[in-house]
Amino acid sequence: MSSARSRSGSLAVITTPQGLPVSVRIDQSALDKEPAVVADEILRLCRQSAMAAGIRLREQLIASGVEHDVVDAMKLPRADDLARAEQLDDHDLDAPASWLRSG
Repeated sequence: MSSARSRSGSLAVITTPQGLPVSVRIDQSALDKEPAVVADEILRLCRQSAMAAGIRLREQLIASGVEHDVVDAMKLPRADDLARAEQLDDHDLDAPASWLRSG
């Protein structure tokens, strides 16, 4: 199992190593958001949780003596992959939900 939580802490997920949610915690403050926004954030957290699980598996395989070439062929994520994904997600969260203006 793996887990991830939002920066605010209002959402948290526990997932399988593949990112399938087995537990989702939603604080009251998150319920004030649009449902689609909450759903998108939950999916984003599931992806991050799966990446974290892949990173741990990569580290375990290397620590147990599996050759780097074999681990690389498995295309498991690296810590910098997760950091890059988090930065992109942060950028997307800061972007306006719509460019439309009320008239």
